[in-house]
Amino acid sequence: MNMHQIGALLRRARKASGRSQAELAKPLGMSRATISAIENGTVGEIGVRKLMALCAALGLSIQVSALEKRPTLFELREENRGLKTGS
Repeated sequence: MNMHQIGALLRRARKASGRSQAELAKPLGMSRATISAIENGTVGEIGVRKLMALCAALGLSIQVSALEKRPTLFELREENRGLKTGS
């Protein structure tokens, strides 16, 4: 998930909660501009504590999972050989 996707998810959750950016920002000690930058995916960096606080305030959770393993060049060649030979 990239910052634009995270920001869009946070924006949807905020709007669903009926809060403005300023209403969400104030109790978290953040500025409305920071919330806007996060939602728009234009924030340079967001600390994990800030992200955790935002998620908690919006009833969201953070999950960490392993990235899907991409096939190696060797695996792709072997798969391609199998398709050509029909095996």
